[in-house]
Amino acid sequence: MRIEELPTPCFVVDEAAIEKNLKILNGVMQRTGAKIILAQKAFSMTTMYPLIGEYLSGTTASGLFEARLGYEEMGKENHVFAPAYREDEIDEIISICDHIIFNSFSQLEKFKDKALAAGKKVGLRVNPECSTQVGHEIYDPCSTGSRFGTKLEDFRPELLDGVSGLHFHTLCQQNSDDLATTLQAFEAKFGKWLPQMDWVNFGGGHHITRDDYDIATLEACIKRMQDLYGLEVYLEPGEAVALNAGYLIASVLDFHKNGIDIAILDTSATCHMPDVLEMPYRPPLIGSGQPDEKPFTYRLGGQTCLTGDVIGDYSFDEPLQCGDRLVFGDMAIYSMVKTNTFNGMPLPAIAVQSKDGSCQIVRQFGYQDFKLRLA
Repeated sequence: MRIEELPTPCFVVDEAAIEKNLKILNGVMQRTGAKIILAQKAFSMTTMYPLIGEYLSGTTASGLFEARLGYEEMGKENHVFAPAYREDEIDEIISICDHIIFNSFSQLEKFKDKALAAGKKVGLRVNPECSTQVGHEIYDPCSTGSRFGTKLEDFRPELLDGVSGLHFHTLCQQNSDDLATTLQAFEAKFGKWLPQMDWVNFGGGHHITRDDYDIATLEACIKRMQDLYGLEVYLEPGEAVALNAGYLIASVLDFHKNGIDIAILDTSATCHMPDVLEMPYRPPLIGSGQPDEKPFTYRLGGQTCLTGDVIGDYSFDEPLQCGDRLVFGDMAIYSMVKTNTFNGMPLPAIAVQSKDGSCQIVRQFGYQDFKLRLA
């Protein structure tokens, strides 16, 4: 089927773009010997897992269900981290994961022996207390009050027996200069314990496949950990795997006017692209411009009852018409994984665009998907 024949709303993932990103990531692995694993929290489209598995070392999870997904669908290295683990889930988590990363020494004391008895690698997440993010405080694990990672003042080296690696994750959509800054803080606080470790995990948030990303600095950071401490290095990007590799196609349903021309679409910021409101950000829209850049400006909004269900203001060369199809870019990451059915809003279909340009719908949703979430 051609892309213009797809129903709307519909997520479309570009197989060629995914593979382009994977080749960049695999190049880092080949040159450095580091291992890169998919952070499923950003992109967990299992149709793509066989392709991803050809290039990356495995997956990382934030809890039991993601861990099961990586174990069942990719079957390579399977890592997990959570701020705290449930006692009724930890046995299954340990059974299907290779690396179990704990957030605190209290969690270590509680579950470490089980993990070690099962032959699994045990890690501890630390907080370098080095904030490098600007404007994205909601995603800053080093901010005051953050739930993530053990600070130096709470570090208990007498409990490190059996711990083979340290993990930090401080970045969000950032370049490698911020990784280098973070690594300095990490070494200053926790470097004295690195010689007794076997591995280190740099976490995620590395925008490695972005055009302006400084891969040389990233590889220098990896090499430093390898040469100075003899550590195996892991990275767990999510966005970098599917960056700029997906679209959300929507249709114009109607128009309204209230101080500005408003176009109502069959998609929704709050239901289908919630990061637009959480981050917040203005998603790219093919063929559009900034407000008033082109002759006709519209505020694009969804069908839900939330007044703030607004995608953004965009301008166009020609007036929009009912039935026009709009294509939002960079919609593979943190979109499908965050969709919801607020107001009974239907979920978008999911399609794959093959390398030859043809499209295939791999999942469609209906009323039962809404109903069965509820009781």
